[in-house]
Amino acid sequence: MWKNRAVQTLLIGAASTSVLIVVLIFLFLGKEAAPFALTPGLSALFDSKWIPVSFQRERFGILPLLSGSALVTLLAMLITIPFSVLGAIYIAELAKPLEREILKPFIEILASIPSVVLGFFGLVVLAPLVKSFFGLNTGLNALTGAILLSIMAIPTVISISEDALNSVPHVYKRASLALGASQLQTIFRVTVPAALPGIIAAVMLGVGRVIGETMAVMMVTGNAAIITANPLDPVRTMTATIAAEMGEVPFGSVHYQALFCIGVVLLLVTFGLNVIGQQVLRRYGMRQ
Repeated sequence: MWKNRAVQTLLIGAASTSVLIVVLIFLFLGKEAAPFALTPGLSALFDSKWIPVSFQRERFGILPLLSGSALVTLLAMLITIPFSVLGAIYIAELAKPLEREILKPFIEILASIPSVVLGFFGLVVLAPLVKSFFGLNTGLNALTGAILLSIMAIPTVISISEDALNSVPHVYKRASLALGASQLQTIFRVTVPAALPGIIAAVMLGVGRVIGETMAVMMVTGNAAIITANPLDPVRTMTATIAAEMGEVPFGSVHYQALFCIGVVLLLVTFGLNVIGQQVLRRYGMRQ
């Protein structure tokens, strides 16, 4: 009996470790960012300018950084979702065994490429292509960053979506085919709806990968802290700002505290996206 209790306690402790780590991260970020709430105050974060170093007036508005992160993430997911879902459907349902054996290793290799290597690819190859195609002065903009981030997110979304499609019971497909439905009708009216919770989970992981990426977006988005909705304008994300400035900021300064405020906002955004994803999955599961 004591062995069962010991194993149960061990499992509870292991499961609670992730919760403890998240709580400690929140506490650490909050501790470092808290002095900013007193001086200059949280209202300074809602400024439209990010000018942390100035001889006249320092400004710590994160709205340009939020705008840049949102624009790049939205564009990247608009590219990622259709390519990933259609790719997963082809690999899981339509590809021949030889094609599947060729495609899957390449997708896994693409997922394992370091982000800094993809950043070099975006800087040397992708940015000049965007520049020449649109006739711009520079190819370092939100669109280039979004394309590069979609390349990074597509393998993850494809792999998880494919697993979700393969987990659909074969009796569903056989029943649909037996009733006279074509293969494509079976895929899009039976298989995909049955695998939709797993596909949504894959998309949420892709969003997390995109919004949390640092090095690649810092290299190819232009790093201009402006508020814009134009994909062809240079932008700056929250993650790139932290990576670019944390190494040079004086410890304990207002600038230092502002960077930790950005970290808190970024953590809250990702936490909120996960909560929304869980709610969507729960409601869809209830309808099923």
